[in-house]
Amino acid sequence: MYAVRCFFSWRCVIDGEPELPAVLARMWGREPAPRRGPRRGLSLAQITAAAIEIADAEGLGGVRMSSVAARIGVSPMTLYGYVGSKDDLLTAMADAAVPEPPEPGGAPWREYLTTWTRAQRDALLTHPWLLSAAPTVPPAGPRALRWLDRALAALDGTGLDAGEGVNIATALSGYARSSATLALGLDGAVGGAGPRGYADVLARVLDEHGHPALHAAVHAGAFGRAEQWAEDADFAFGLDLLLDGVHALITRRAGGTP
Repeated sequence: MYAVRCFFSWRCVIDGEPELPAVLARMWGREPAPRRGPRRGLSLAQITAAAIEIADAEGLGGVRMSSVAARIGVSPMTLYGYVGSKDDLLTAMADAAVPEPPEPGGAPWREYLTTWTRAQRDALLTHPWLLSAAPTVPPAGPRALRWLDRALAALDGTGLDAGEGVNIATALSGYARSSATLALGLDGAVGGAGPRGYADVLARVLDEHGHPALHAAVHAGAFGRAEQWAEDADFAFGLDLLLDGVHALITRRAGGTP
């Protein structure tokens, strides 16, 4: 979902090095087998599973090499044989925490990308700490890259080139991330009063002189009812705007009129 840290919310280019970073080699199963020494008693999957349990319960602040080691029942130094730093651990966690992407299964591109984007948003809501893990590298984990692969597969045959497909996946992932951030923020807004409480506060503090357009919008019910958020009406509205743009681009590439 979402860069290694959050399902393709950005793009960049890596100047490759002769050898994969150790954590990526382990994530992809490309780590050379040790020639000497005792057989390893842990796996990266065990370590990341323990770290994810802590993050789900306590947030990223609770994830320390010492706390992860204690949950597994080993010394902190043991973990450094599998992950060289906390950043490496976060990279592995972010890839392991997201579910497998939905399969296109022959669905039309728009139907599939709707499901794809919603699934990313839902994964972020399930693991809110992913929103706090600021991306520092491009997507590199096997599961995160499967999300990008499936989005590109859905766009195959639309006439768009590969770069445009990656940009579309990037934009949709960014929307999933911002929607999850907003949903979580509104759930806790105004002492947990949710969207309705937030709209009520705005109605009380805004006036038609300082914020005339927003004042009018709030009093016209622009923030909607609480059930609209529960029914995903606002999420669907924004996603439709993005997908309308994709449709217009496909139409232009085909030489038609959007």
